[in-house]
Amino acid sequence: MPRTDAPRHAVLIFSGGLDSAVTAYKLRDEGVTVSLMSFNYGQRHVKELAHAAKLADQLGLPHDIVDLTSLGRILGGSALTEPAIAVPRGHYRAETMRSTVVPNRNAIMLEIAAGAAVAAGADAVAFGAHSGDHAIYPDCRPEFFTLIAASMKAGNDGHIDADFQLVAPFLDLTKADIVREGARLGVPFELTWSCYEGGEMHCGACGTCVERREAFDEAKVADPTLYVPSPQGAAR
Repeated sequence: MPRTDAPRHAVLIFSGGLDSAVTAYKLRDEGVTVSLMSFNYGQRHVKELAHAAKLADQLGLPHDIVDLTSLGRILGGSALTEPAIAVPRGHYRAETMRSTVVPNRNAIMLEIAAGAAVAAGADAVAFGAHSGDHAIYPDCRPEFFTLIAASMKAGNDGHIDADFQLVAPFLDLTKADIVREGARLGVPFELTWSCYEGGEMHCGACGTCVERREAFDEAKVADPTLYVPSPQGAAR
């Protein structure tokens, strides 16, 4: 497993979502210098990048958006990159959420972030994956992080310190744990974006919206998210 002690300077994969936002606030709270890195990979919910920019302004942290829009064409077959494929509704389940997997997405992002970290003299790359992602997304599992951390070190041998690390503070925690930590840190949850549909408001029905709502409920933290009203007229 990657080390968990606080680094000096981390490049954080920053989507504008709840997990990465809480990770940013947590690292800053621990005294870590944080550089934020977002990716435009042709995702359906590209509006998450505007939310990432707003959060970066709130945090007062440097923020880069890397243009990988051609990946939307190359890494096809995902509901996140192909408009013709419907985003699945309901709870996260392997049989339905498999269509939201973008092949090798996290490995690509993490290796780019590692290159940026080496160039900037940083000693870590950080990522906000959590235990609820493990069953659906193979590049969110502990064994993947162990191997990708080794790849970063091997690929930059001689150019980084031996203590260079991949920081994944929520890898063994739940989404509700992340919400609790975010509440403790004063994260502006209303500025984060989760919905895969990418509409004007969170749809409230796709897997990531359902997971978000349930995490706030389980954590007993007020959910400030604006969801599309249900057919019965209720927002929840």
